Amino acid sequence: MKRSLIIIFPILLILVAFESPQKLQLPPIPQEDPQTEKIAIVLTKQQLNEHEINNQLKPLKNTKLRRIFTHAINGFSIKGPVSELEKLKKSNDIQFLSEVNTYKVESSAHLPNRYKPSDSFIDNFELIGTDAVHGILDENGNRLTGKGVTIGVIDTGIDYDHPDLRRSFAGGHDLVDGDDDPMETKGAGFRSTLHGTHVAGVIAANGRMRGIAPDAKLVAYRALGPGGSGTTEQVIAAIDEAIKDKVDILNLSLGNDVNGPDLPISLALNKAVDEGIVAVTSSGNSGPNRWTVGSPGTASKAISVGASTPPMQVPYLNATGVSDKIRLELLQGSDNWNITQSENLVFAGLGTKEEMNDVRDKLVLVERGKLTFTEKAKNAYEAGAIGVIIYNNTKGTFFGNLEESLPIPVAAISKEAGLALKKQFDNDSTLIRIHLIEEKDILADFSSRGPVTVTWEIKPDIVAPGVAINSTIPGGYLPLQGTSMAAPHVAGAAALIKQAHPDWSPAEIKSAIMNTAKDITDRTGKRYRTFEQGAGRIQLEAAINTETLVSPGSLQFGKFQLADSMHEHSAKLTVRNTGSTARTYSFSIPKKEQGIDWELPMSFTLRPNEAKDVELAMIASPSLLKDKIHDGTLSIDDGKNKIRIPYLYVVEEPDYPRVMGFDFAPADNGEAYRYEVYLPGGAEEFGIALFDPDQYRFVGFLDWGRKLEKGMVGKEIPMEKLPEEGMYLAKVFARKQGRESTIDTMIFISKSVRAEEHD
Repeated sequence: MKRSLIIIFPILLILVAFESPQKLQLPPIPQEDPQTEKIAIVLTKQQLNEHEINNQLKPLKNTKLRRIFTHAINGFSIKGPVSELEKLKKSNDIQFLSEVNTYKVESSAHLPNRYKPSDSFIDNFELIGTDAVHGILDENGNRLTGKGVTIGVIDTGIDYDHPDLRRSFAGGHDLVDGDDDPMETKGAGFRSTLHGTHVAGVIAANGRMRGIAPDAKLVAYRALGPGGSGTTEQVIAAIDEAIKDKVDILNLSLGNDVNGPDLPISLALNKAVDEGIVAVTSSGNSGPNRWTVGSPGTASKAISVGASTPPMQVPYLNATGVSDKIRLELLQGSDNWNITQSENLVFAGLGTKEEMNDVRDKLVLVERGKLTFTEKAKNAYEAGAIGVIIYNNTKGTFFGNLEESLPIPVAAISKEAGLALKKQFDNDSTLIRIHLIEEKDILADFSSRGPVTVTWEIKPDIVAPGVAINSTIPGGYLPLQGTSMAAPHVAGAAALIKQAHPDWSPAEIKSAIMNTAKDITDRTGKRYRTFEQGAGRIQLEAAINTETLVSPGSLQFGKFQLADSMHEHSAKLTVRNTGSTARTYSFSIPKKEQGIDWELPMSFTLRPNEAKDVELAMIASPSLLKDKIHDGTLSIDDGKNKIRIPYLYVVEEPDYPRVMGFDFAPADNGEAYRYEVYLPGGAEEFGIALFDPDQYRFVGFLDWGRKLEKGMVGKEIPMEKLPEEGMYLAKVFARKQGRESTIDTMIFISKSVRAEEHD
């Protein structure tokens, strides 16, 4: 069978080949057909009725009204050709027109974590203080269990027949099928869903499993259909219904990779908060790079939640000649990792049956590609191996799943770690040691980071456990990981705070959660940046018992221009004494930083339930500031506790590259090849252009696209769509807001016959 081999040479090899960059003239990417039909959200300056909207659309012969929103936004949704949508954009009555985005469940829902809990076992609920809080009484003498609080869950629906959710379920709406039956998608094979049921269980399971707020009422809004995806239109419609239903808390464990504060869903969530709803969202699973937080986790007034780890035993590998410990990421379907002694590790290529030589009673290292993870693992298991370690064939590590359960552990490591291990092999094997190391409060690699573009806000606001979270799914229980699992911890916590303090506003509940959070550090003891962890990891008991509220819970001082010799940005905080005795408050001067001076309020005293607005200022000399992004924390002492307020400011607009990390590798099924590339801010135009390396003649586009979302972009290219055999110069480019970044690399494509490795 013919296979295509793609080899990427280092960038230094091609610099010699460039006589003149001007010779590489990029042609325009293909134009979109103006008759292509699209769905769009239209925001209007004021609320319009159906008659007024139809009058606006009358000149557009092929554009139809789909849905009118009445609570979340002033606007409506339409469907029509691109040419007519462009005309409507120019209307004076239209404030904003945005083509609908696809929103997906924000979890590694297919990536259950199989690490062992810590020997001194503290589960995710106990870690954040849930058990302790359940013993506190509200003003009516009831324990804090969410009684009297209604929580809306915008997700894939809920399996309300699950025995642990029957008591909590209080109805809902299906915005996918257009009825009032928000049941999970069942019986649809791989397109069946379980995500909403898992989220609901974390919040309010009340049976064999008990969630954070077991006596709260759950209202389900099914906005994501088969496969776990839905549109902007469906999610806004769900927010519209939730506002109309007057829920107290709203959880959205969903999102996309667009980092911007003004997408319609973010605006709709801000409106929900204005209507008295505590809105909680996941920050996204596109980490660990900065700028990866996505909508609606960018909504200013919502609580955006990142993912951290509960206490767990994580396997690490040590090998002679490899300086750093290698962390093992277990695949779904893998057995638990119980190997904790010295073992022989043998390299077995791509993991084919023919390569599984002398692997009995040994660990096997294989490279990703050509065979599925399951095929590699089965081949190793059948040959007598005790475990499999798969290293990536593109930069970084990966998460994956086995198509069937196997009785041996199967783990993933990065390409870099795999190549380092390969160098140590002597006579086809090397001795390694596995250690189980306890970890907790470590930020998950997948957890998206901020800041938010344009507003430069700190997001996420808070982090909560989002790894190895066991919860309800249709037919049983399953541990999953993702920021989707972290967000419902905060939604459930907000319900308990609401029960304890029914007069607190959404902003005050958000402040209580942020003011009392635990500052967390990485594996080396270095604290995470504010735009990585927000205020820190939630501590529920401290949030409920706090006697001081400082709002907002974080500050952004905006953008400082180098052209200004001296620049002052001010901010306002509201400090409220919620305790029963008078308190005196004082600010601590932040750590001295060159080019920055502070003007902070003098100490002051507040009587019980008294509040005070205080102003502070940051004075900067931008020319003395070396970095583009600066952050830290202010500290307010209330005589009993120190409250940290994260802050952030930027110098100019951070010039992040528009395109990064391009790579090619064989697809896992062996029938195609895949490329991966990272777009930190998305792209208005993106392309992979191929040139003849001798004549710099344009050959064609390997792929292209417009209006790509922020984050990792990847696609499988079938072999028949690859160009003729030979060497090509590839120019990978991304354009956004008048800026263009490129990656130039050499690609060699060979269509030689390779042995078939599938039976």
